[in-house]
Amino acid sequence: MTGLRCRKTETLEEEKEEDEPKSEPKEHTAHVNGPLNPEDDGRESTDGAEEKQQKDEGEEEEEAARKKEANTPESPVKEAKRSSASGFLQRLVRVFFGCLAAVACGMLYAFFLSTYHDRKFWFSTRQDLEREITFQEGSGLYYYYYKHMLAAPSFERGFYELTLDNNTVSGQTINAVERLSLYPELIMSFLYRVTDCQDDVEPIYFYVGVVFGLQAVYVTALFVCSWVMSGTWVAGMLAVAWYVINRADTTKVDQAIPLRDNWALPYFSCQVAALTGFLSNNVSSATEMICYLTMSATTFTFLLVWEHSHYVLFIQGLCLFLLDSFDLMPPRKMADIHKVYLSSLFLAYLFQFQNPALLSSPLLSLMIGSVLARYFQQKMKMGPLVARVMKLFLHFHLVFTTGITFSYLVKKLIPVSESDFILKFLEVKFGLNTTTDFVPNFLMCQESLQTPDQDFFLRLTQASVLPFYLLVLSVCLLSTLQTIYRRLSGQPMQTNLKLEDGRIGEQPEVIYHVFHTLLFGGLALLFDGMKYLWTPYVCMFTAFGVCSPELWMTVFKWLRLKSIHPVVLSLILSTAVPTIIGFSLWREYGPRVLAELSDLPEFYDPDTVELISWIRSQAPLAAVFAGSPQLLGTVKLCTGSAVTSLPLYSDNNLLRRTEETYQVYAMRSAEDVYKILTSQKTNYVIIEESICNELSLQKSCRIKDLLDISNGHVIYDKGLMYSFSKHGRFCQEIKMNYSPYTNYFTRVFWNRSYHIYKVNSVISFQY
Repeated sequence: MTGLRCRKTETLEEEKEEDEPKSEPKEHTAHVNGPLNPEDDGRESTDGAEEKQQKDEGEEEEEAARKKEANTPESPVKEAKRSSASGFLQRLVRVFFGCLAAVACGMLYAFFLSTYHDRKFWFSTRQDLEREITFQEGSGLYYYYYKHMLAAPSFERGFYELTLDNNTVSGQTINAVERLSLYPELIMSFLYRVTDCQDDVEPIYFYVGVVFGLQAVYVTALFVCSWVMSGTWVAGMLAVAWYVINRADTTKVDQAIPLRDNWALPYFSCQVAALTGFLSNNVSSATEMICYLTMSATTFTFLLVWEHSHYVLFIQGLCLFLLDSFDLMPPRKMADIHKVYLSSLFLAYLFQFQNPALLSSPLLSLMIGSVLARYFQQKMKMGPLVARVMKLFLHFHLVFTTGITFSYLVKKLIPVSESDFILKFLEVKFGLNTTTDFVPNFLMCQESLQTPDQDFFLRLTQASVLPFYLLVLSVCLLSTLQTIYRRLSGQPMQTNLKLEDGRIGEQPEVIYHVFHTLLFGGLALLFDGMKYLWTPYVCMFTAFGVCSPELWMTVFKWLRLKSIHPVVLSLILSTAVPTIIGFSLWREYGPRVLAELSDLPEFYDPDTVELISWIRSQAPLAAVFAGSPQLLGTVKLCTGSAVTSLPLYSDNNLLRRTEETYQVYAMRSAEDVYKILTSQKTNYVIIEESICNELSLQKSCRIKDLLDISNGHVIYDKGLMYSFSKHGRFCQEIKMNYSPYTNYFTRVFWNRSYHIYKVNSVISFQY
C-alpha cells in the first residue's frame, strides 16, 4: 500500500507538471498496475477520485489565474489602441468634411463672382473694346501690359521691352515691371503661353478667371483661419457668409478687377492663416513646418505683387513684436518669423530690381531695432513686476529709436522720392499742418484716404457683424490683458489648456488676432481704403468667437456660473448661437444675394466707346495724349498710345505730372497751358465735362478748386471762398472757339462727355 501510494504521489506530481492529454495515460497505467486485492483496490479508487477532483479544481484555478495575469496588462493597451484609432478616424472625418466645405465655399464664391460680373457688364455679349472699358478706376493699365506680353514675339522679348519702356509715359523711359508691380501680368502671360488653352479660352477670360480664382482662395483662407481658431468648420462657413454679405466693404473686385489689391490680398490671407497655425500650441511638428513653409512662400509673393505690401507687413510685425515683448509666444517662433521677413524682403528686393523703398521700409527698421534691443536686453523677461515693466518701456524705446535711426540713415544714403510728400500728406491728414500744395490736398480728397462715413458702420451693424464683433473683441481683449498681467508677474504660459480653464486669452493665435484687428481697425477709422484689410478679418474673428466654446467658458468663468454646468452650457451656446445667426442671415440676405444674379443691369458707356474708336481710327500711333489719370489708363489700354501721366498715386513724379496736366481745368492763360503741354510732348489733350463742370457738395475736393488754391487764385474771407484771376477757366474758355485759344489748339473731336483738342505744332495767330 505504501509503495502504491508513493507511486500515486509521484504520478500526481508529474500530472501537475504535464498537460491533460499526457496525464490521462499515466492515470490509466497506474490503475492497471494496481494490486489484485479488492479492498485495496476500492480504497485506492476512492482516494484516486478525491485526488482527481482536487487536481481538476487546482488546474482550473491555475488556468484562471494564468488567463487573468495574461489579460491584465494587455487590456489597457488594447483599449488605448481602440480609442486612439477611433479618435483618429473621427478627426480624419472632421478634417475631410471641413476641407470639403472650405473648397466648396471658395468655388461657389468664384462662381458667384463670375456670374455677377457677366450679368453686371454683359461681359459675354460685348466686343473686346467694350469689355476692356469695364476695367474701371484706371485699372485697365495693368491689363494693357498683359496684352503686350501676349503680343510680343516671345516671353523674353516682352519682358525686356517692359523693363525699358519708353512708350508709356511721354518723354520718359521707365521700368514698368518695377514701377507698376507687373509680376502678376508676367506670370499670367507665361501661363497662357505654355498651357494648351489658347484655342479654347480668350486671353481676357483667362485673366479674369485667375483673379476670381484668387478670390476663392481668399475666402477659403478665411474659412481655414476661423476653423483653426475655433475648432469647428461651422465658424468658417459663418465667416464666408459674412464676407459675401458685406462684399461692398471687403473687396474691390467688383469694380476694378486688375487692381493690385485683388492680386495681393489673397496671398496675405493665406499668410495670416499659416501664421495662425504656426502660433498655435496644439499642432504637431509636421503641421508647424507646413505652416512655416506656407508662410514663407506667401509672404514673399505678397511683397512681390503689391508695392504697399511692406506697410501691411509692418503692422503685422508690430502685432508679433507685442506678443514677443510680453512673452506671449516662444522666442524660437519669433526668431523663425524674423527669418521669414528678412528672406522675403531680400528676395523681393532682388526681384524688384533693387527697389530702395524696401530698404527704407518700416518693417526692416522694426526688425533691426527689435533684434538689437533684444541683444542688449537679454534678461528683459526676468525679475519682479515693477522691474519687468520698466525693462519693457526701455525695450520699446530702444526698438523704435534704433528703427527710426536706421530708416533715417538709409534714406540719407539712398534717397527715396516718396517719403517727402507722404509725410506732408500725413501732417495735413492729422491736422498738424495746412498747405496749398496740390499733391497733398489731392491725396486728401481720394476716397480711399478719407475717413469712412457712417454708412459703413451701419452696414456692418445691419449684417449683425459689428455687435457680435464688439462682444468677442471685449472678451478676448480682457482675457489677453489678464494673461499679460500674469506673464509680467512671473507666471509661466500654459500650453496645455483645457476647456474648463476658461482662458481664451492664453492662446497665442487669439492674442495675435486681437492685436491684428485693433491695429488695422484703428487705421480703418482713419482711412476708408483700409477697411478692405480690416473687414474680412472682422468677419473671420467674429465667426471664430461665437463658435468657440472657450470664449463662452471664459465668460462663465468670470460670472462664476453654478446653476448650470458651464462646460455643457458653453458647448450648447457655441452651437446654438452660430446656428441662429446663420438661419437669420440666410432668411434676410439669401434672397438679396440671389437677386443680384437675376437682375440684369446694363453698364454701357457710349461716349467713352466713341472716344476710343476715334483715337484708334484717326490719331497717329505715335501720338501722346494728356488728360485725367483714370481716363489715360483706359486710353493706354485700348489704344496703346503714350500718355502724360498714369493712375499711380504712390509716385511723386507722376503726381506732379498729373498736376501739370490738370492745369487745363484751372484759370490759366492759353499760352501757359500750351507751354505745359508741349513740355510733356503732348499731341492731344482730352477735356472731360464731368471735371470741368463738376458739381459737388464737397467743393474743397473738386479738381478746379484744388488748382485754384494751389495757383493762388482764391482767397478766404469769413469762411467764404472767393476766386480771382485775370484769365477765365481754360476748359470753359477754349469751347468758345476764339483767339488766342484757337491759336494754340484745334478741336478735332467732341461729344457729350469729352472734347479732344490737338496741340498745334505751329502756332497760327488768328484775330
